[in-house]
Amino acid sequence: MITLPVEFDASRRAKIILQQMGIVQPGDEVAGVNKVLNAAALTYVAAFIAALGNLLWLLSVRDRR
Repeated sequence: MITLPVEFDASRRAKIILQQMGIVQPGDEVAGVNKVLNAAALTYVAAFIAALGNLLWLLSVRDRR
């Protein structure tokens, strides 16, 4: 959970830097870069949800005993 803001900020900064350096051109390239970097950041959200689900499952198993 702690890494989520860091990852979203890193993706935001990468988008800015790529445009400033002229590595991506306005238009379709920028849209593609945005989609890829957003998807990369969302993998951390998915990992957090999976870890939270595992924790809740383990707690429910423990409470059954």
